[in-house]
Amino acid sequence: MKNIHRSASNRVFAGVIGGLAEHFGWNVGIARVLFVVLAITPAFPGIIAYLILWMIMGDAA
Repeated sequence: MKNIHRSASNRVFAGVIGGLAEHFGWNVGIARVLFVVLAITPAFPGIIAYLILWMIMGDAA
């Protein structure tokens, strides 16, 4: 099983969304737009989730 890691090539800030998109085979642009849409909804604390993922995801291999 392949570990999820931050992307080295699809980075905007830390490569979290790019790493998730690479792992699951998603389009990076669509994943970023989806994250922004979820982040601006009051029920989803997007910034906190991003920071937590940034801390727990390893660097790109």
